[in-house]
Amino acid sequence: MRINILFGGEAGQGPNILTHILGEALVKQGYYVFYSRDYQSLIRGGHNFNVLTFSDKPVYSNDIQIDILIALDENTEEIHKKNLKKEGLILKGHPSNMYYAGKLFKILGLDFEFLERELKELEKRFDENIKESKEGYASAEKSIELVKVSSKKSYFMNGNQGISEGAIKSGLDIYYAYPMTPATPVLGELAEKQIENNYIVLELENEIAVANAGVGSSITGAKTMVGTSGGGFDLMGETLSLTGIAGAPLVFYLSQRPGPGTGVATYTGQGDLNIARHSGHGEFNRIVLAPGNPKESEELTNQAFYFSQKYRIPSIVVSDKHLGESFYTIEEKSKIISIPKKVELGRYNSYEKDKEGSSTEDAEIINRNIQERLKIGKEIERESGKFERYKIFGNEKSNNVIISWGSPKGAILDAIKNLDSKFIQILYIEPFPEKIREEIIGKNIILIENNATGQLGSLIREKTGIFIEDKNKILRYDGRPFLCDELKREIEGRLRR
Repeated sequence: MRINILFGGEAGQGPNILTHILGEALVKQGYYVFYSRDYQSLIRGGHNFNVLTFSDKPVYSNDIQIDILIALDENTEEIHKKNLKKEGLILKGHPSNMYYAGKLFKILGLDFEFLERELKELEKRFDENIKESKEGYASAEKSIELVKVSSKKSYFMNGNQGISEGAIKSGLDIYYAYPMTPATPVLGELAEKQIENNYIVLELENEIAVANAGVGSSITGAKTMVGTSGGGFDLMGETLSLTGIAGAPLVFYLSQRPGPGTGVATYTGQGDLNIARHSGHGEFNRIVLAPGNPKESEELTNQAFYFSQKYRIPSIVVSDKHLGESFYTIEEKSKIISIPKKVELGRYNSYEKDKEGSSTEDAEIINRNIQERLKIGKEIERESGKFERYKIFGNEKSNNVIISWGSPKGAILDAIKNLDSKFIQILYIEPFPEKIREEIIGKNIILIENNATGQLGSLIREKTGIFIEDKNKILRYDGRPFLCDELKREIEGRLRR
């Protein structure tokens, strides 16, 4: 059983609340749920839609084919009816999103009490919402027979919540940010919880101020994180370089969207791998980590704090709009490590410096400092071996090896369930796990990325010497995420039989 429901309408009509209420209820009943958001850069009007996919088995992505289409406006029906299955349902013609909530619960055979509980937790317009949802529930008949499941311990969260929880559990002291989609939700998540968790959230005037304030806080001993998207990260480049020479332990959250320039501001992409690896002038140590779901977002943010504190380096956690704003069903608790503060008060400098922290141009001291940074780089590489730097899924003995990073993980896992393939997910971009070479050499390698140039493929060639042919690259760069059924067809066409 795998059911896809699309909720669409203008901004302001409430498709997000409708989607989340159903998702929460299904997760509590024991189903696996995933949903993603597609919206324009508008406050009102336009066309926004969410797709919710649920099943009795783990699910991590959506399909292009729709079972139920909920059209809060006529435009939604016109745009999406071509993807409705022959036996699919269209719900339309009523102005209230809560009417559709009631109708949908009845169609799926869910007791009304489950919807009532969700509306109580919503704590907004309860009397009005319950009246409209009862009307919708009474107007429908059960028409979809769900596979029965037993309830289990699981929780529903998105990638931005995972980033936020990882920072909080790492002992965050201060978070600086300037609002920029799709990193802004982390600013909201952390701001909401700052009193109860005893840290500070500050919105500053621009990303340059954010990065410099982050350095200032970090060198006083505060565990500090800053957040932005690609355009803001560009502005932070000079300060990133400063952290590399000053020894400032700063964590950067880089939430990707399409570029260059403003690109398409509210959509997704993976075009910033290279700037995460190479931003900042000169040669210095950094960690670059790439989660593929909310649990990994929490764990890798925690690891980013670990490395930044232990080695006094910048750590960069790279996510994207799709991972950050999509909700996943999570069954396992994250593995969190305790992180002591390592920073001591002293003199910090953007120049090469002597033992007292004073600027120097002495050749011997400069050489010694650079050798020390190189030594630390080797230590970081060894230390990273204590963590899970990549994951393997599917048939480990297969000659077909799919390789990817970040948010495409979900669609790949769903697409390969019945295929002869091994999937390698890269978590550590820097330092890169060079053992990957042993996993892929001599294999039929299929690269999957949400960008136009295959940036991970270039990294693999740089680190292992292995070249991935263009015909075996599945690249999507229209701002949209991969969908399971479409991706499966693309993979099948590249498998070695």
